[in-house]
Amino acid sequence: MEQTESKNKWGILLIVLLSTFMSTLDSSIVNVALPKMARELNVTTSSIQMVAISYLIVISGMVLIFGRLGDMYGKTKLFHFGLALFTFGSLLCGVADSFLFLIIARAIQAAGAAGTMANSQGIITEVFPAAERGRALGLSGTAVALGALVGPGLGGLIVGVSRWEFIFLINVPIGFFSFLLGLKLLPKDHGGSRGSLDVAGSILFALTIIPLFTALSEGVRLGFANPLILIGFTVSIVSFILFFSLEKRREHPLIKLEIFENKLFSLSVFCAFLTFVGMFCSNIILPFYLQDVLAYSPQHAGLVLMVYPLVLSVVAPVSGHLSDHIGSELLTFIGLIITSFALFSMSLLAEQSPVYHIVISVATMSVGTGLFQSPNNSLIMSIVPRHQLGIAGSINALVRNIGMVTGIALSTTLLYTLMSLRLGYHVTDYVVGRNDAFIYGMSAVYYVASAIILLGAILTLIRLLKKEKMPKTEQ
Repeated sequence: MEQTESKNKWGILLIVLLSTFMSTLDSSIVNVALPKMARELNVTTSSIQMVAISYLIVISGMVLIFGRLGDMYGKTKLFHFGLALFTFGSLLCGVADSFLFLIIARAIQAAGAAGTMANSQGIITEVFPAAERGRALGLSGTAVALGALVGPGLGGLIVGVSRWEFIFLINVPIGFFSFLLGLKLLPKDHGGSRGSLDVAGSILFALTIIPLFTALSEGVRLGFANPLILIGFTVSIVSFILFFSLEKRREHPLIKLEIFENKLFSLSVFCAFLTFVGMFCSNIILPFYLQDVLAYSPQHAGLVLMVYPLVLSVVAPVSGHLSDHIGSELLTFIGLIITSFALFSMSLLAEQSPVYHIVISVATMSVGTGLFQSPNNSLIMSIVPRHQLGIAGSINALVRNIGMVTGIALSTTLLYTLMSLRLGYHVTDYVVGRNDAFIYGMSAVYYVASAIILLGAILTLIRLLKKEKMPKTEQ
């Protein structure tokens, strides 16, 4: 590493954190704006979910490809390209005048986000010495959590005082500033690795992710017995089997499967997946509850949802400090237990619930998330050898986004299925005057989300106990 890069490490970290925050923010900032977007674009509530899901699907399908390209051609080059593409995609989203154009623009924006996500942790690893790397990666994890949690609140405030297009346009000046600063500060690439892009593996992986989550999201509207939905699931399953078989034989695979032989790594990644599933079950449902059932304005809903990031901004730094003293595993376990309890509390929300019930539940969930995210992210990156840090960062980003997509698909499927059962006919939208049906479905979503997080807590406890039993040399 060059000395100039070492001196600029905190400036480099700022650029990486800004891009990480923006790309994660755009996975959740649209949630509170979806009801208004559905009305203005003249689409149903179930259809408008594609604005959120398409972004996450494209990231999930492309993040490993960008990670491999970063190893081949240089992480900084791919990071710069991703940042420029994300900013351009944000501009297109901001000027979109139709539902189809908006979905295409979101796909472009997501491709750029995949480029920055796949290479950001590798850049941090190259720039920061081992003694400071954990702290820097912890801050990266905090930026991820803040981006996911600030989104609904900030989106509500923006939509309340302006048009929904501005939730995308605010990215443009920040992205442009970060790009110019990156040209000056980001480390120079010192040659890529040998090998070529696994094109066949990349195609098979995309054919695993995209049909799967498209089928999950559209199954609510079309029905899961619909031939198109069944074809989507079939293509995904067959592609995954072929992908797994191919990757084991490749000299330069898209993903080195042996990294999952590290059981602590695999367990930590799976716990992260479960956390984002549970968190996005809440993120996608709560804005509709606040605006449709309680009749809050977007500004009012945004203020309630801003409790998330405000609490997290206090808890996350404390969590990082505590992890140095009592260990990451214990903190992640405590965090998941608290999150599970908060989600259960939210399952008790009713048609006339007082605002303090919502605020206390959201604040408690934020405490749990703050105790889990940064320590777990740092743990994932610390239990793999240095030569696998790049792929570990890509897998971490992939799992995070798959968890978000799964949370959205699971919550909307449960919500509308149970609403349909309650009403006696099929629905894919909020039904005016039948708040009881929405509450019935929403309560079930929160029960399931709480159980998912509780499963993560149990697995994290197993991880903690296993690590304590391991010889020091293996840790």
